[in-house]
Amino acid sequence: MIKAGIIGATGYAGSELVRILTNHPNAEITTITSQSYKSQNYGDIYENFRHIEKICEEENIEDMAENLDVIFLALPHGVASKKVNEKILEKTKIIDLGADFRLQNINVYESWYKTKHEAKNILPEAVYGLCEINREKIKGKRIIANPGCYTTCSILSLYPLVKEKMIDINTIIIDAKSGVTGAGRGLSLGTHYDEVNESTKAYKIASHRHTPEIEEQLSYAANEKIILSFTPHLIPMNRGILVTCYASLNNNYNYSDIKSAYKKYYENEYFIRLTKEGVFPETKWVKGSNFCDIGFTIDKRTNRVIITGAIDNLYKGAAGQAVQNMNILFGLDEKEGLSQPAAFPI
Repeated sequence: MIKAGIIGATGYAGSELVRILTNHPNAEITTITSQSYKSQNYGDIYENFRHIEKICEEENIEDMAENLDVIFLALPHGVASKKVNEKILEKTKIIDLGADFRLQNINVYESWYKTKHEAKNILPEAVYGLCEINREKIKGKRIIANPGCYTTCSILSLYPLVKEKMIDINTIIIDAKSGVTGAGRGLSLGTHYDEVNESTKAYKIASHRHTPEIEEQLSYAANEKIILSFTPHLIPMNRGILVTCYASLNNNYNYSDIKSAYKKYYENEYFIRLTKEGVFPETKWVKGSNFCDIGFTIDKRTNRVIITGAIDNLYKGAAGQAVQNMNILFGLDEKEGLSQPAAFPI
């Protein structure tokens, strides 16, 4: 059995990790930590985990590294880079659900996140853990940067067409919408019920921190620098992400041409489901699952392709993908603990 620990187990992503790993056939949760709920029983914090007898311990990553095979970091940005060092990586594997190891360009990270990166010597070793694209790079590594939720959905939706140079990369626009859990469990005026219910809003326009992450990864696919427009919106629902991507086509492609590009990269990917022609993803079809649904259409009038992708931000966009990365790291079937369908209605 893989011995796993979760630092930051009482946040939304952390609690989803607990939920998934509790039912994983080849892993067991040995240690959970929480700064806010130290020494409390996990089932008292989340009543849905009443059957789980786990105490939130005070974090000691050095001790955890001595006794665990893998440590999941479910922490805000700017924290993981202060904790992970060479000594830790010599003893255990790290899967970071935060942003500290996602961007390989230090200057870009520090500019967008307004904080100093404290592990510059380790950053080049970190692998961007978008499993369907970087599977071979992930195998056997010591530190994995789990992608962001918006970025997972956006990159997977666009990757085949960028890779095959079927779209004009200078025309990419991403319109994204997320449920409120994407903002985390901490108290904030902007996520209070009265502020969110019966309203939809765009936020962090032209300044969202997932923008450089999407650009960096798609630039690797295109083999040239990509600058795009990304606008997120907050939707009054608990969980789920829907992205709608627009781009001009480089030729007069038809539906079959575009479909062939997606099938080339995703036909054998269990967790990516291409919808039928005329059917477009909905968040309710992926909630509580590790699936990413993708559909598209061609606007002949403008010669643009419009791609829609949907994921659960806490699952494929966070904890589920983290466990998928763990499965790859330890040579397990990627689907272990993750193959359940979406929960509907929910």
